[in-house]
Amino acid sequence: MTPYARRGVHGQTVEALARRILGGDIPEGATLDLVALQSELDVSLTALRESLKVLAAKGMVDARQKRGTFVRARSDWNLLDADVLRWQFEGGGADEADRALLRNLAEVRAIIEPAAVRLAAERRTDADVAALDAALEAMDQDTGATHAVEADLAFHRALLAATHNELLERMEMVIESGLAHRDRIVHSAPHSEDPVPAHRSVLDAVRDQDPDAAEAAMRALLDQAGRDLERLNGDDETKGSRHK
Repeated sequence: MTPYARRGVHGQTVEALARRILGGDIPEGATLDLVALQSELDVSLTALRESLKVLAAKGMVDARQKRGTFVRARSDWNLLDADVLRWQFEGGGADEADRALLRNLAEVRAIIEPAAVRLAAERRTDADVAALDAALEAMDQDTGATHAVEADLAFHRALLAATHNELLERMEMVIESGLAHRDRIVHSAPHSEDPVPAHRSVLDAVRDQDPDAAEAAMRALLDQAGRDLERLNGDDETKGSRHK
């Protein structure tokens, strides 16, 4: 899915507003000064209102007579929306908030992916296996962090597709933004574990149509992902203590 907020000036306005809200610069409950925002963002009032309609559809803002346009409570936001997830991860917010979001993602993946890979092992077609093979082959090529992230996303996307369950396939939109952010951090670090063997174990079990082995391999893969993040968090804390 092409992220909405990267499409032209209108999309950039949506993104600028969303990141201010998600970052807390415009807090929950705040009433927006549309004239000031129009001037600050250098857009027409019509364009600004159209952008706010996008955020309203995602549950982030609302408008009322006499009160005007205001930021809704975070509990009303559509946090599973692919754009909202991406804005949170790319917004450069507080480290602890970023880590909390990654922890939430890890818990969601631990619930969804082991069960999904069981279905993939039972239902996979030759075409599914070919897609997984292609993604793993791309992952095994040492062509930089960006390529590694794209290959990893392709692998997990192919796994969800192999379940042949339309709702599980749509979970790609939930997992992908966070997984891409996690991968960018991990694959740019010098001491992360090689992800290829763990992914190959998952693929082999799916190829063999062995649900139990596929689930075990996926849990091992997720454990490795957790260790990578713990290692990075430890490195960050060490660097922070050195600069105190």
